[in-house]
Amino acid sequence: MRVSKGALLVGIVLLVPFVIELRTALSWFGIEITVVESALVGLALAVAITAWALWPPNEDGEAADRS
Repeated sequence: MRVSKGALLVGIVLLVPFVIELRTALSWFGIEITVVESALVGLALAVAITAWALWPPNEDGEAADRS
């Protein structure tokens, strides 16, 4: 695992206000999304963060080849 279980939980919990405020910010630009669409966006983000956290790190300790 790339992060601890506690840090993963905190990251997913912080998505809730982010998704709610995203709805508000989009409404300023005339883009209205429903509660269901917001929930789907939040679920997709939570799955993406969980997949990233559970994906095994590189052999090099996360160091990317920057040559």
